[in-house]
Amino acid sequence: MNATLPANLLAFLDDLRAGRIHYELRQRRDDAIMVEVAVPGERWEVEFLKDGSVEAEVFRSDGQIFDASALRDLVARHSD
Repeated sequence: MNATLPANLLAFLDDLRAGRIHYELRQRRDDAIMVEVAVPGERWEVEFLKDGSVEAEVFRSDGQIFDASALRDLVARHSD
């Protein structure tokens, strides 16, 4: 197997470290490595694909905070 990390992935990780931004690496697809980033008010999912392309999705908070009473509804809404 000849597997190498894409230079753009390594450069992005260098940028995150230089910015002192915490990240975690995941692999949810066979052809990609995901970098998950959590910063105040946002979460990023950045995938570096085997073909060299990059996909980034940003999730932003509206700042609304819920208490424990919302948990049952959240689980019910997203359960099968």
